[in-house]
Amino acid sequence: MPEFGFYHLTRSTLEEALFRLLQKALDSSLRAVVRTPSDLRLDQIDRALWTTGKDSFLPHGTMRDGDPDRQPVYLTTGLETPNGATLLVLLDDAPADDAHAFARVVELFDGRDPEALAQARQRWRWVGSQGFERVYWQQDPAGRWRRAGA
Repeated sequence: MPEFGFYHLTRSTLEEALFRLLQKALDSSLRAVVRTPSDLRLDQIDRALWTTGKDSFLPHGTMRDGDPDRQPVYLTTGLETPNGATLLVLLDDAPADDAHAFARVVELFDGRDPEALAQARQRWRWVGSQGFERVYWQQDPAGRWRRAGA
């Protein structure tokens, strides 16, 4: 069973935190799938990964970009994993039905959004009922991640 990490954003925007998390994954030679439930959000994330980095974009693509198997980070609204990813990143309460197929799953949520908090709490309960190891991370005042009790 994979580790299921919950990342509670209190300082960074979701796009900033996602960029940093994916950059670390790529630095470790990991492939990732980023899943969101809407095409609108997928387009927002696609744009953000081109513009969030100060000196470069983060290599990524969607089905419409072609060659999905060659994308180190694949953005989707579906359950496909054409790039052989071992990391699944969930945004906006995206489906996690296939979470068991990944080595690690990350749920990013904005702690300043009451709806996102409620969705994360519901997912936390579901993840526990499925037998996954749950790890809760929260940003400290400087924006660094600290493992915390849930």
